Amino acid sequence: MSSDWDPLAFHPPSHSEELKVSFPQEHVMLMTLNRPRHLNAMTPQLTASIATILNWFDDEPSLWVVIVTGEGRAFCAGADLKAWLHNQSSGTANEQESVASSVHGFASISRRHTSCKPMIAAVNGSAYGGGVEMILNCDMVIASEDAVFALPEVKRGVLASQGVIPRLGRVAGHQLASEMLLLGNTITAIQARDRFRFVNLVVEKSAVVPTALDIARQIAMNSPDSVQSSKEGLVLSQKHHFEQAVQTHSMSLVSKRLYHGANIREGLAAFSERRKPRWSNPAKL
Repeated sequence: MSSDWDPLAFHPPSHSEELKVSFPQEHVMLMTLNRPRHLNAMTPQLTASIATILNWFDDEPSLWVVIVTGEGRAFCAGADLKAWLHNQSSGTANEQESVASSVHGFASISRRHTSCKPMIAAVNGSAYGGGVEMILNCDMVIASEDAVFALPEVKRGVLASQGVIPRLGRVAGHQLASEMLLLGNTITAIQARDRFRFVNLVVEKSAVVPTALDIARQIAMNSPDSVQSSKEGLVLSQKHHFEQAVQTHSMSLVSKRLYHGANIREGLAAFSERRKPRWSNPAKL
């Protein structure tokens, strides 16, 4: 850790106690969903806090990677179904409009595509419904060996509508995605890694966050301009056909920042001089 790294120098905006925010190592922010008695089920307050913090994180040049995890024995149990029932019963539910107008999706994560900074899911326990939707939009997923995953919406008469259907179809393939979506059954972390292919690593429960921090450390050893441009390229590949994705990426502001920034010269000079590069914070776009 750099001698000038000071986590106390960060002043994130005000947010609910349902979300804990910390800066455990250089260039890394850790968000912890903090409703353990409710298995970290999502609330409007928690969603708003996540949105506020992630928007701030995106604008903070010295923060390069974010990790999201859950407090207690669950990662996230998804939506609050009792509140959903109340809205349905009272006639105040407007699901179609809510999904269509939601910029960043469930928990302000499941459809977030405006950030080029890597997001790591440290899945400490069970993830259901919207919790899985969040995970599928993270760039890397570290799961506890006792973590379980399910999309049980069909068992409750609702729909997994916040981005997981196309993402899971792309990652797992149509037939395996159908297995999760149409049966609504629970799968293990090993199955999520080996069959459905949306988990990178399965580790002991006590090692979930430390492993995510180590992955974040390895990412932060690389040029932040290169990392963020690489992620942008992956995101664009989900939106466009091959050649259009390549052309759009090559002409983007993120690519321009890379090619005209200090880090490209530093990386090439460090290679030529046989030394470790000294990366600087990316310029604001």
